[in-house]
Amino acid sequence: MSEKIPNPNTIYPIAGYEKEIYVKPTVKNPNIIVGDFTYIADSEFESHVTHHYDFIGDKLIIGKFCQIAAGVEFVMNGANHQMNAVSTFPFYTLEGWNMKSPAKSDLPFKGDTVIGNDVWIGQNAVVLPGVHIGDGAIIGANSVVGSNVEPYTVVVGNPAETIRYRFDEELTSLLLKFKWWDKSIEEINTLIPVLTNSDLETVKRELKGMLEGM
Repeated sequence: MSEKIPNPNTIYPIAGYEKEIYVKPTVKNPNIIVGDFTYIADSEFESHVTHHYDFIGDKLIIGKFCQIAAGVEFVMNGANHQMNAVSTFPFYTLEGWNMKSPAKSDLPFKGDTVIGNDVWIGQNAVVLPGVHIGDGAIIGANSVVGSNVEPYTVVVGNPAETIRYRFDEELTSLLLKFKWWDKSIEEINTLIPVLTNSDLETVKRELKGMLEGM
């Protein structure tokens, strides 16, 4: 049993290894909000968030305990070009062209990108602007996610599509009510045998009992 207490403000959670970091303590951009213990398999995070411009004001919000593989990219709204005119060429961004910035209403704006808790995003996946990914979802490697993802589903492909639900409706509902990721570190440590148990009927019974006692 480890005597160390997990610390969400640690940058390198694996001693002597710098290619996996907890994201939250490294983020400097106020429009990127990341929960405790979310990690990326890289030595830094913000370069994985592209086209994220202050004048647009969109946010990337990621929950707790997410697992982000190497090569994942979060494409923000600044990547979008004007599509309601004859040309999509962004003259206004380039030197020497006689064009003022288009009105925000003329640019496709998808809103904030929101990732839930305990989401696993596979290697080289791309998350497009404004996507909402639910708690417990799994995003397959090399997927391009352009639409919302339901909690506890597995999506793969380009465009990413749901291939299955991870659990039945009852267990999914119990997990969304229980919200283990919001518990204290001490509580989560005691819950690990339940969270890592592949006997899902036993997990259901355990969660029901704990929910009744809350």
